[in-house]
Amino acid sequence: MGVASTPAYRGTAYVVFEELPLSDFGNRIPQLTFEVFRPLADSDTAEGLTRAVSLIPSAGEFTYATDVVRKVEGGIATANPLLNTTIGGTSSTENSNAVADTADIVVALDRLQAMVPSVEAVSLVVSWFGDDLRAGNCTIRPKVEFSEKTTPNADWSVNGIARADAELVSRDSEDRPVYGGTPADFAVVQAIRELKARGMRVTFYPFLMMDVPPGNTLPDPYSDNATDIGQPAFPWRGRITCSPAAGYVVSADKTASAATQVASFFGGATPASFAVSGEDVSWTGPAEDWGLRRMILHYAHLCAMAGGVDAFLIGTEMRGLTQIRSGAATYPAVQAFRDLAADVRAILGAGTKISCAADWSEYFGHQPGDDSGDVYFHLDPLWADANIDFIGIDNYMPLSDWRDGFEHADAQAGWPAIHDRAYLQSHIAGGEGFDWFYASAADRAVQVRTPVEDGAEGKPWVFRYKDLRAWWSEQHFDRPGGAESGTPTAWVPESKPVWFTELGCPAVDRGTNQPNVFFDPKSSESFVPYFSRGWRDDAIQRAYLEASYLWWGDAANNPMSSVYGDRMVHVPDCAAWTWDARPYPFFPALEGVWTDGPNWRLGHWLTGRLGAVSLAALVRHLCLRAGLPEYRIDVSGLWGAVEGYAIGALESPRGSIATLARHFSFDATETGGVIRFVMRGRATVAVISAEDMVAAGSGDVLELTRAQETELPQALKWQVARADEDYDAAQVEAQRITVDTTRISLESFPMAVPPEEAERRCRRALMEAWSGRETAVFRLPPSRLALDPCDVIALAHDGRQVDMRLVSVADSTFRSLEALRQDRANYDLPPGNPRPATLSTPLVFGAPDVLLMDLPQLREDIAPHRPLIAGHARPWPGELAVFRSPASDGFELLTTFGRRARMGVLVADFYSGPSSRFDLGNALIIDLFTGSLKSVTDIALFGGANALAVETGAGQWEIVQAGVAELIAPGRYRLMRLLRGQRGTEAAMGDPTPERAHVVVLDDSLTPLPIAEADLGLPWNWRIGPAARPPGDDSYVAQAFTPEGAGLRPFSVAHIDQPWRRARSPGDLTIRWVRRSRSLAADNWNAGDVALAEENETYEVDILDGTTVKRTLSTSTTSAVYSGADQIADWGTLLGPSDSLTIRIAQLSALVGRGAERTVTLFF
Repeated sequence: MGVASTPAYRGTAYVVFEELPLSDFGNRIPQLTFEVFRPLADSDTAEGLTRAVSLIPSAGEFTYATDVVRKVEGGIATANPLLNTTIGGTSSTENSNAVADTADIVVALDRLQAMVPSVEAVSLVVSWFGDDLRAGNCTIRPKVEFSEKTTPNADWSVNGIARADAELVSRDSEDRPVYGGTPADFAVVQAIRELKARGMRVTFYPFLMMDVPPGNTLPDPYSDNATDIGQPAFPWRGRITCSPAAGYVVSADKTASAATQVASFFGGATPASFAVSGEDVSWTGPAEDWGLRRMILHYAHLCAMAGGVDAFLIGTEMRGLTQIRSGAATYPAVQAFRDLAADVRAILGAGTKISCAADWSEYFGHQPGDDSGDVYFHLDPLWADANIDFIGIDNYMPLSDWRDGFEHADAQAGWPAIHDRAYLQSHIAGGEGFDWFYASAADRAVQVRTPVEDGAEGKPWVFRYKDLRAWWSEQHFDRPGGAESGTPTAWVPESKPVWFTELGCPAVDRGTNQPNVFFDPKSSESFVPYFSRGWRDDAIQRAYLEASYLWWGDAANNPMSSVYGDRMVHVPDCAAWTWDARPYPFFPALEGVWTDGPNWRLGHWLTGRLGAVSLAALVRHLCLRAGLPEYRIDVSGLWGAVEGYAIGALESPRGSIATLARHFSFDATETGGVIRFVMRGRATVAVISAEDMVAAGSGDVLELTRAQETELPQALKWQVARADEDYDAAQVEAQRITVDTTRISLESFPMAVPPEEAERRCRRALMEAWSGRETAVFRLPPSRLALDPCDVIALAHDGRQVDMRLVSVADSTFRSLEALRQDRANYDLPPGNPRPATLSTPLVFGAPDVLLMDLPQLREDIAPHRPLIAGHARPWPGELAVFRSPASDGFELLTTFGRRARMGVLVADFYSGPSSRFDLGNALIIDLFTGSLKSVTDIALFGGANALAVETGAGQWEIVQAGVAELIAPGRYRLMRLLRGQRGTEAAMGDPTPERAHVVVLDDSLTPLPIAEADLGLPWNWRIGPAARPPGDDSYVAQAFTPEGAGLRPFSVAHIDQPWRRARSPGDLTIRWVRRSRSLAADNWNAGDVALAEENETYEVDILDGTTVKRTLSTSTTSAVYSGADQIADWGTLLGPSDSLTIRIAQLSALVGRGAERTVTLFF
């Protein structure tokens, strides 16, 4: 259309189609549904603040591939090399579960950029697997999910290792892989290039998963003498250490053995240990070297080959490793990482920033806690190294210490709720890990807080892991034995920026209490945060991100470096953990595809959460829409998000806000000309008693009212939409113990909400209605001017205090107030039970299993020269197109067909048997892909029922009929009472026909190919696939097939006369036989002879000497004379008693030449 012709946007989104092909829709305009997203990525929202994310799952063989990788389920090699390479045609994809023909990662990145438009950098996380917590015994290698998987358009390979040579990841109790396999190298390359093509900076993030299954018999390094058997299941990589670990009897720590173990862990790979060929990076070093260096240097080469990356990490969260000492102050792993950084620099060059991602608990130093008093800035040699460009920290520092009830320290300090932004920000450079710490679990339980102090040197920042500013800006001095060294470490203050290589919080109740933990039942590391009740809470994750990014984005908290001229924390590359390459809601809903789906609900995932509209931002935009200037709007008291909200065309902004307020339970009040929005459930701000009140005339100073219970609902039902299920309606309910059907209140909300969250809010609304039935009216003097509507007071009356929320304040000579009762517990309720989503997934049409079959004529309506085509696929695309070309291009459509054939494979070898009578000795055992078979009577069998074609070799088919079909397992049949070699195919019997050979039921689902007789004998290239796709698509199968006109080929002759049956003397030999007919009318018993079915009756008889043809006799009758003269010429004598003669007889066709040959030995 062009810009000039595009309609103006006036609140309506336009979708314009140009030259839309309607033939695919029956020449009618189809019904179309569009989902329009309008993320409110304001500068104070998570969507507007997040500029970098990590991209997981890190494991999944083809998860990162941008090309759709097709998989054939149960692929079976075929006996015919000219046919397709798999049998069954049951197709799915490895990496296209959301949008048809589009890789999941592409969909996920599209949504990332649409939902979080501020993102400009992505950390690509890629995993190998460790297998032991003992550094000296741990091998690190890529693994696969299955040792056999048929993916016709892609092969898995990592570091030059093929699938068949790779180890498998561990299995769960249902024999499912507990991890995805290592991403294939080509997929990693595609992901890097895709990200760069989108204009994003790429950080390569190598990740080590510990594949240590439960029930293992590995010695536990965290035991005296490492004698305890059994390491924790699927532990954190940060627990890799020397064996025995520091602090245990006979520990290797501070010994030469520690250095040996660390060296073994890193291995001996060098940059020259790899061969780079095209887009493949393979290993050329010792086969037994599975050290960390092999993994890291492999990916350095791969990233270089992919065109380079912006940043590269050489390790992540290896706390247990970096703290190993081989001497009192020697850390061998730190030096090993420095050496590794130098080698990575040599591969990637100066254009890539290099660092190591330290855990938040290790980046600042090593303080063993072993009564030695040692304090070492053990990573300083690494941080100061010339090849390290920034300080990488996986930042999961706690930002809260919230507990049950409202008597704990932080609630008593006046903080309104854990979600409050100011509260969370007060703990970024304060609170636990800065001002104080818990000396024990017992102290934590009762909030006995020990101040962080440094009595000796007056440098408490040394022990404050949250005091990033001081650590970054000060010189560092080691303290062996507690005594500060006079020489600083290699760290130069302010010399390098800090990147939070991970920054995140789980979406679980009180996640900010302990952001580093995660819920994963298979792992020994599975926990919920301190004092969490294990509820899902998306709002706390959002609050954490917004508090963190806003804090570090404030120049007052993020000083400028005098060395490199930029801020201490480089916020644009602080990567939120985490976005998933598996698009929401398909992940996590498709648990049959991804077994880690259940972990999403309480996990760190941002997919399915970012992209929702911040409640505060939505209310602000509605106020702006109503005409309020921004300076008059205060939404800082709101938290949470709206997954989706539909605003009716005639709905006022005030009406929309009222709906949101009812659903989320917040209020608005005007204070000082500013409209202030606050969540309900806040703490009391004052205690008011009768003595504080002003009397009005002779009445009581306090009027208390309790509403009639009959006026209140006993049950509340809400209807919402599900954002994870195509916005289908969901109903949630809350009710009292007893319910009167006449007192059920129904409400509908035009918003998308997780049902479990909607149920919590519905329950809160019902409880609000009942607690709020008590109201109070009173007056206060003007001195109480500070009280505003929405404030909560404690009303002291009759010896008790009741929380009351002010709902109305009127000022005159005194202040008239109206309040209703508030129960703060109503605003801290558990969510409802999660409801699994039901999603429709795109159909994946892979390459079908197609057979081009030269068979005898089966029906009168099929021209005998035409071959048949049989096709099978799951799912069935509805119609397959058949293209052909004499060359490798220029394919033209020949025909289409729409019926799926009943195809299968042999389960066991099938041996030859008698023809022209029942074969009662053999059984044909087959697996049928679709459809069924049943037994038939002999009469039906003689009428052609239950006919099957068995592929006995390349292009060879025996037609078999079965009278008995016994179902012995799902889809598996034992076929007996067989008629063999039907329609002249007895010569095609295999002996045996091997298992896995094709079997096709001969019915009207087979389609004749409309070729001309002139096409016989000509080689053609064929492409067959879904008719809706072009012939070059991956869903097409390519075959080479030359039609030979088997339906025109005369049958072999029968009943060849043996000479010994007749009295004769040596001399001329008359060879006699009986003609057979390929005509379908040949079984007409009323005819005097079978139909000829050929233009002329002609035969050839070969006289054989072994395989050598001595002469060929031609005849136009069913006999031929082998004269005595010819016998003498061929054998030097006349054939007589005790002699034998081998002959071969064939009837001739004018179009295809010789028919089926019959070879027999004559005896005299």
